[in-house]
Amino acid sequence: MIRWDLSPLPEVPRYGPLNYLLFFMRGSLMTLVIMGFLIPLLVLRVAEMPWGRNRISPYMTQIACRLCLRIVGITLHRKGSPMKEAGAIVSNHSSWLDIFVSNSLQNIVFVSKEEVADWIGVGFLAKATGVLFVKRERREALRQRDEFVRRLTRGDRLLFFPEGTSTDGLRVLSFKTTLFAALFAESLAGKVYVQPMTIRYRPAPGQHPAFYGFWGDMEFTASLFKVLATPRNGDVDLTFHDAVRISDFADRKELAHHCEMKVRAGLESRYTPAKS
Repeated sequence: MIRWDLSPLPEVPRYGPLNYLLFFMRGSLMTLVIMGFLIPLLVLRVAEMPWGRNRISPYMTQIACRLCLRIVGITLHRKGSPMKEAGAIVSNHSSWLDIFVSNSLQNIVFVSKEEVADWIGVGFLAKATGVLFVKRERREALRQRDEFVRRLTRGDRLLFFPEGTSTDGLRVLSFKTTLFAALFAESLAGKVYVQPMTIRYRPAPGQHPAFYGFWGDMEFTASLFKVLATPRNGDVDLTFHDAVRISDFADRKELAHHCEMKVRAGLESRYTPAKS
């Protein structure tokens, strides 16, 4: 098995006039979609404030993300259904595209590393849709746990990536248990669930198996250009595994292991899901 820290990066493809034209057209259309939904989204967020949570505006995010995937030319497939209960969704993490894929079929609040806030375009979208940014610092752990509990108590569904980093999309790294700790707060006992979810990209014929992966020393702008400038993109399979009650697990390590095995099995499966 190839050591993860030694996985080679794909060669940078050669681009021609058609690629630059596609990048401009798709990038412009995605910008129009995002900006076109942004103002109504923010207005709805203000109107929803008396409710204490966002009930309608997340559906606008779903529509915008599905439109963006269509613009890019990535076909979305689904297996299973998003849970309706409050709690957390945990998934493998391969690409910045995960933001659009994960948001396209469910109402969620992303939990993301703070660096994403500075990514061109995606960072702006993340802030607008209410992403919960976290710092990987011990001194922030208690404050972030309290914020997790507050969000879960009010009924939000939080989505986080326990691998702690994005990958080439061909493997699942060991799940870190840190963010699972907040799910075992006494005030949440018996009230919240966790649903493992697998994102699997299938590049178009002739493309590198890790075409959509984002890892190592890759630059975000280069990855963005590659995806938007490619004439033919592939597919993405989104698998929702069965949700489980957190109180059925002894501790965060046992829960993290269960979720990791489910996500890993989803990446390795060979089902043919129905098109969404």
